[in-house]
Amino acid sequence: MKIDLNSDLGEGFGRWRMGDDEALMKIISSANIACGYHAGDAVIMTRMVEAAKENGVAVGAHIGLPDLLGFGRVPMNIDPRDMQKHALYQLGALAAIAQVGGWKVTHAGSHGAFGEMSRANPVYTELMMDIYKAFDRDMIVAVSVKTHGEKYAKSIGLRTVGKIFADRAYDDEAQLVSRKLPNSVITDLEVVRARILQFMDDGTVTAQSGKRIKVDAQCVLVHSDTAGSVEIARTVRETVEKGGGQIVPLTELAS
Repeated sequence: MKIDLNSDLGEGFGRWRMGDDEALMKIISSANIACGYHAGDAVIMTRMVEAAKENGVAVGAHIGLPDLLGFGRVPMNIDPRDMQKHALYQLGALAAIAQVGGWKVTHAGSHGAFGEMSRANPVYTELMMDIYKAFDRDMIVAVSVKTHGEKYAKSIGLRTVGKIFADRAYDDEAQLVSRKLPNSVITDLEVVRARILQFMDDGTVTAQSGKRIKVDAQCVLVHSDTAGSVEIARTVRETVEKGGGQIVPLTELAS
């Protein structure tokens, strides 16, 4: 079984750092780089691309809301077509840095509250996927399973890989439990290990209610700002490899 181990990196700003990007870059196979909106800046983006190239990690644009103060996790009343332009701006910035650095942006995805906004208004999702396709017909999107985004991306011919989260709780509809609710973030390494073993064994994850949900996925994401993220990522990798699986970048999985 081939699995992409994915993480959101470069989420500092200026002299302020979020998470241990360098350590994670040595464990993961694909990185989603903040592009200066919810976090990140030109210097951090460049450092992340250089580290990704050094470690053979695939680079993706992590598209966020224009909201450094809220870290992109506060919903905004923003016109969907305006948000599409903000997405293109971020894609272009990271692609330029990657090109000059001898690497390439191979995938893209959205960050934080944009997912909540997209569930409430699917137009956000559709315009975002449209701009990914217009920017690069070979763009890969790691999609949350059982979502409109997954269906729409496939309908327009985007290359997709299903994604699950190692460090977030699910509800019965395979949607992430709000961070505002108790136990929505998973930090217990044994719980993480059990989730990955179950996923590898029968392709399911367990919701907070105890319900098992079938998921069509090959990508496992760990948030770099989750407490203990380096150990969580290492646990995922060790569990996959000890179980006979292989960690590979999204570029080897997308269809």
